[in-house]
Amino acid sequence: MSYREPAQTGARRTRSLAPPSSAAVPTTGITIYGCGADEAALFREMAPRFGVEPTITEAAVSETNIELASGNRCISVGHKTRVTNATLLALSQAGVTYISTRSIGYNHIDVEYAEGALISVENVAYSPDSVADYTLMLMLMSVRNAKSIIRRADIHDYRLHDVPGKELRDLTVGVIGTGRIGAAVMDRLRGFGCQTLAYDTRPMAATDYVPLDELLERSDIVTLHTPLNADTYHLLDHQRIEQMKYGAFIINTGRGSLLDTDALISALESGRLGGAALDVLEGEEGIFYADRRDQPIESKQLLRLQELPNVLVSPHTAYYTDHALSDSVVNSIINCLKFESGNQRG
Repeated sequence: MSYREPAQTGARRTRSLAPPSSAAVPTTGITIYGCGADEAALFREMAPRFGVEPTITEAAVSETNIELASGNRCISVGHKTRVTNATLLALSQAGVTYISTRSIGYNHIDVEYAEGALISVENVAYSPDSVADYTLMLMLMSVRNAKSIIRRADIHDYRLHDVPGKELRDLTVGVIGTGRIGAAVMDRLRGFGCQTLAYDTRPMAATDYVPLDELLERSDIVTLHTPLNADTYHLLDHQRIEQMKYGAFIINTGRGSLLDTDALISALESGRLGGAALDVLEGEEGIFYADRRDQPIESKQLLRLQELPNVLVSPHTAYYTDHALSDSVVNSIINCLKFESGNQRG
C-alpha cells in the first residue's frame, strides 16, 4: 500500500511533472469522483496530454455509482466527502486497486481498511504556498481585530477598535508541524521579523525546535500544520490550551479535529485566549462546501464560534488557488499512471 505522509522539506513551490512526450502513449482510464467544474475543466485539458481517458462525475464516490469505475483500476477522489468502508469494499469488488486522493490529508479514508480490501491509497503534493499565504492572512487579521473592524464598517461605524492591534515583529509564533506547509509558513514569518518556535515529531535541521509544552507557554500565536491521526486528535485539548499564554491566538488551517472545539470555545468565552482563526472545523462535513443560507445549521459549535467577535471562520478554503488546483489535478493523474506502470496487467 502507498501511504505517504507529506514530505518534510522546506521547498516553497511544488512543480508538477511534465507530461510524457507526444510519442504513442497507451490510453489509461481513470474515474474522477467528487469533481467540481473547476477541476473538471483541468482534467479535460490535462488528461489527454498524459494519454488518459477520464470519466468525470461531480458526485462523490459511493456504492450507488461504483459502475462509473468499471474497467478502471485507478480512481481519483476529492476530500470533501468521506469514503465509507462499504464503498471501499464495493470498489475492490469492482476491480479498483488504487485511489489517489486530491488532498494532503487522508482522514476521509480508512487507509487500513482499504489495505485489507487490496486498495492502495496515496495523496497528492500541491503548492504549499496556497495554505501558507492564507495562514499568514489569518494571523494578520486576528492580531489586527479585522473581523470586528469590518463588521463595524459594514454598518457605517468607522470608530477605531476598542483595543489596538499587534505587530507580528513583537510576537512569538509557534508552528506545530513543519512539513512543506509549516516550513513555508516559517519562511514567510522571517520577513516579519518575529520570533518563531517549532514543534514536530520529525524535526529538521536549522530550525528552532522546542518541546510542545514550551512552545505553548511561550507563543503569542500557535498555528497548526501537523497531519491528523490517532496521535494528534485533539492535540490542543483543554489541558494544553490552559498551558498557552494568556491572550494568545490559535490558527488552524490543518484539520478541525486537531483542536478540541469545546475546550477552545470555553477558553475564548472566558478570555483565556485572545482569538482564533479557523479554516477547518470539527463536524464541517455536510456544512462546508454547500450553500446553507436557507437551511438550519445544526452545529452549535460553529454557530457559537461565528457569534464571537474575535473568531474568524472560513470554509476549508486555504488550499483553493489556481496553482494548487492545477498541481492536485496533474499529480493525481501522475500518481495513477505510476501505479499502472508498476502494476501492468499480466
